[in-house]
Amino acid sequence: MAILVFTENWEGKFKKLSYELASYAARIAEMMNLPAMALTIGNPDPDELEKLGHYGLKKILVAHGKNLGTLDNQVYASIIGDIALQVSASVLILSNNGTGKALAPRLAVRLKAGLASGVNGLPISTEPFVLRKRAYSGNAFAHVAIHTPVKILTLSQNSFELIDKQSKAEIETFQVTPDSNLMKTKVTDVQKQTGKLLLTDAEIVVSGGRGMKSPDNWGPLIELADLLGAALACSRPVSDEGWRSHEEHTGQTGKVIAPNLYFAVGISGATQHLAGVSSSKYIVAVNTDKDAPVFEAAQYGIVGDALKVLPKLVEAVREMKSK
Repeated sequence: MAILVFTENWEGKFKKLSYELASYAARIAEMMNLPAMALTIGNPDPDELEKLGHYGLKKILVAHGKNLGTLDNQVYASIIGDIALQVSASVLILSNNGTGKALAPRLAVRLKAGLASGVNGLPISTEPFVLRKRAYSGNAFAHVAIHTPVKILTLSQNSFELIDKQSKAEIETFQVTPDSNLMKTKVTDVQKQTGKLLLTDAEIVVSGGRGMKSPDNWGPLIELADLLGAALACSRPVSDEGWRSHEEHTGQTGKVIAPNLYFAVGISGATQHLAGVSSSKYIVAVNTDKDAPVFEAAQYGIVGDALKVLPKLVEAVREMKSK
């Protein structure tokens, strides 16, 4: 038996998300006295595999083959499910991102497994297997018990610390020839966003709302993001008005993110918006309304006009960085 974690690689590279998953799997493996193993599909760089092994994994399985460079839910679910059965995985862990949300239900059916999505911590107990997750758009916590022999979890991003043990994992590479009947996705064109930090990868996010009053006032937000090495975001009303691209829209109906630091500038904090950013470790809110809902979610708040506060905040950050 083993704890198996599926770790994506992006053009041969692993992101922080993969190391978080490995750390989480290794810790559960310790609790259950089982080995932690990872599975990745594609052709990751050898150095990247070695680094992934530092996070407590005993073995890393690398499946590669023709036409596996693009995610196809049915093909990937078939490969992951087969490996889970081969290693007798008692717990299968994926990220609670788009890929994990697409694969986990298929795997749950295939493996006859109970599924807990969006968990944000270690099991409260392993016998019975009970976990904690956010509920009601992040306004409450729920305890979920899984009683099936195989358990599938999707881990919310940025909810578990990285534990670099400088360990070394055995690496096993094998060829996979997927069933052609399962391959339903055909990629005809690929357009990649370049020169811009992706919201889902950013450690810091600077976001603006209608309190910015006009798209012409976005300059200080852009400057603050540049100084902090942050990604830019916005609330839904801003993107609906065409002030900013819909790609920057965060919230329940946009991108769900979990950065270490989230600046909500001129954002009142509607339930749908907070549901998409409530997993942020720290939220800093700037709003003229002291009773704005965003202040209930924020660790730090400034009551004031964003257009007056921002220049001072930018100046303070610039001064701090110059020291």
